[in-house]
Amino acid sequence: MKALFSRKRASSMALAFALATGTALAATALIPAAASAQDDDGGGYSDEFRAAYVPLDEALKVEGADVSALRPQIDALIPLLGTNDEKIAGGGLIFNAGIASSDRALQLQGMELMLASGQVPVEQTGRYNFIAYQLANEANDYVKARRYLQGAIQYNFTTDTISAPDLQIAMAENFFAANELSAGYEFLAGAIANREAQNLPVEEQWYRRGVTVAYENESVPQVYDFTTMWLSAFPSADNWRDAVNLTRNLNDFQGPEILDLFRLSRRVGALQDASDYDYYVEAADPRRLPKEVKDVIDQGMASGIVSGDNLFITEALGIANGRIAADRRDLPALERDAMASGAGLRTVVAAGDAFLSYDDFAKSAAFFERAASMPGADSNLVHTRLGIAKIEMGDFAGAREVLSQVQGNRLPIAKLWIAYANEREATAAPAPAAPAAPATM
Repeated sequence: MKALFSRKRASSMALAFALATGTALAATALIPAAASAQDDDGGGYSDEFRAAYVPLDEALKVEGADVSALRPQIDALIPLLGTNDEKIAGGGLIFNAGIASSDRALQLQGMELMLASGQVPVEQTGRYNFIAYQLANEANDYVKARRYLQGAIQYNFTTDTISAPDLQIAMAENFFAANELSAGYEFLAGAIANREAQNLPVEEQWYRRGVTVAYENESVPQVYDFTTMWLSAFPSADNWRDAVNLTRNLNDFQGPEILDLFRLSRRVGALQDASDYDYYVEAADPRRLPKEVKDVIDQGMASGIVSGDNLFITEALGIANGRIAADRRDLPALERDAMASGAGLRTVVAAGDAFLSYDDFAKSAAFFERAASMPGADSNLVHTRLGIAKIEMGDFAGAREVLSQVQGNRLPIAKLWIAYANEREATAAPAPAAPAAPATM
């Protein structure tokens, strides 16, 4: 069996944003001394601030200034930043000093001061928040980074290469990087749902990212929730195969579960290796379900995936061919026994299985519905197969209802079948309109 993803924890696939801090910002010019005495609004400049700021500003503007040598003066300026005017001016100076010295921590300190001043122009606030987010994120201060990323989103920050959806997935990545997985799943699922509700496109990467992180961390049921959303939006044969593989990798399935999983694989075109057919045939067993085994093997040989040199397959085909006629003759008696008022659970389930394998979905559904109400029934198995029969009958809502009742180790299988029901329903031809009533004279 091929594995979909490495089971080792992969590094966070953070969006590759270029750090947008390579250019110095114009610091706010100091206002004239005569105007700085007021300050009901928290503005103005103190004499202490001026005495520290002016010579430091001039020293930093000298070409080739040694920021490290001036660091004691920078550190002495910070406690003097009491008013909003002082924060915007001092923050700009500190940020620019950080640019000159490639000191990310200093850049972040300056940017935070400017944002705290409340005096960043509205049209630049999103950009400043985004820069602060990048710097905090680079420092692995995820809580702080998240706060500034939310500010960038709130102020609608975008560029030619950074879109609003990019910022949303960056928020999910922030949670994942901080190992706050539940919050990350919740945010990513909510962002997907929000875009879907607005009929906006959702990149496949969003779904796959949720699947990947949940798979690597064995987060259940989130891995299956994201898988279902992913398949509903991008139902390709390769995606279906990946979904089947991750489900098998995360679970220790036995024959009955493998059978229902590979029944789905067959319907979605995900049987792509000879080993897939070996697993399917072994789970179905030509002695129990000869018609289904023959159909599967014939399909594999017609596609060229299964070779006539495969002894296991050719022996199974021989057994199936030898049993089909007798198996068909036994169907009426099995149906009669299963319909009897005193029929046992085992007989009723056997009838449901038999008619499911012969594609008589209406009869199969009737027997599984009866089995579901009988004491001792394996509710998860019965509801899975009842859901399969209802999907094939075109009763997609009914299928989702019964499949949603499946729990335990069959839960992921049921979720995949729900995704298949969604796909079938989305592509089903609309019912023909009723003919118009004849006009009365």
